[in-house]
Order: sequence, then structure tokens, then C-alpha cells
Amino acid sequence: MELKILDHPLVDHKLAHLRAKDTTSPTFRALADELVTLLAYEATRHVRVCPIQVETPITTMTGVELANPKPLVVPILRAGLGMLGGMTRLMPTAEVGFVGMVRDEETLQPMTYAERLPHDLSRRQCFVLDPMLATGGSLGGCVEFLARRGADDVTCLCILAAPEGVENFRKLVSELEINTTLVVAAIDECLNEHGYIVPGLGDAGDRLYGAVD
Repeated sequence: MELKILDHPLVDHKLAHLRAKDTTSPTFRALADELVTLLAYEATRHVRVCPIQVETPITTMTGVELANPKPLVVPILRAGLGMLGGMTRLMPTAEVGFVGMVRDEETLQPMTYAERLPHDLSRRQCFVLDPMLATGGSLGGCVEFLARRGADDVTCLCILAAPEGVENFRKLVSELEINTTLVVAAIDECLNEHGYIVPGLGDAGDRLYGAVD
């Protein structure tokens, strides 16, 4: 697994305001959207392209476009939806699939409750969106799910990660033997006894969309 941590003052600026507890949901959504576009820029550095001929007002030249099959963007429901706009803004021709996963708060293990993905992901580059990499179970479970469908190149985008989550995720994907990249805005200090990232930013899904009883 390749780990990429963004190092940019704009990322740090937006992340600081994202963490603030008094940031409202509309502002939180806007900041997350902007931050994901910065993450996506780095995450798509090696997206597959093919040459095309382009007629400019002056002459003909060789350019590139996204190769087929098109990349697949996969937000993990529900918090991953808050990252979708920022990703597809940068790569609008990509296709979108969905995986619904929830963490059991007692065992901290992921459970899949929904999915909408192509049955065959062979030769597809996949980009998984999940704001928080805490224990690593949900993200690792999603990558495993994609690998069973034939994916062999998966890039995961997370806003925050805990060191424990990164290491657990590394172990999980090492067993899959597929090309995996993890792109994060920051790695925080640790997980607390409840499995939340410290200092973190709280529950990303609740801050994006409101609390769910």
C-alpha cells in the first residue's frame, strides 16, 4: 500500500475550520467539498489515459483523455456522499457506485447493508471515498468487496486518519494483493476508547447531514 499525506497550507487552513465544533453543517459541507477536490488532484495523479487527436484553432495535436473503462468513484454511505461532489467535479466523466457500510459500536466491525456496483470491475480503477479512517475496518471491507468483483487498482481518499487505522488498513489490503493507494489530508494522534479519532472533527456523517437517532 502506498500512503500519501497532503502537505499544503490551503489543506491545513480548510481542515482547521472543518475541525472547529462551531462550524455549521452548510459550512462544513462546503469545506469538505473544497478539501476533497484538493485530495482528488493528488489521488488521480496516475489515472489511466489514452491518446486522442485534438483540432485546435491553429493546428492538430495529440492530447489525452480518460481511458476506458472509465474510473469508478465509490462513496461509502452515508458520510462518503459528502465527498462525492468534490471528486466528480474534478473527474466528471467517471462513473459512480455506492457501498453502504455501518460500524457496530460495540465490536467496531463493519457491516454492509447496501451496494450498487458493476458486477465486473476488471480493469477498472476505483476511487473510494470515506471521510474518516478510524479503525480501518469499513474502508478495508469496502476494498475487499471491490477486489472480489475483480478490481485490481484502488485509491482511497480520506480527510482524516488515525495511525491505528492506517496500520490496520495496511494489513487488511496486503492480503488482497492488489494495487492500493491511501490519500489523506492528515493523520491525527490516536483513537480514543470509543474508536473515535483524536483530535478529529467528530462524527463526519452527523456534521454533514445531522444526527441520526
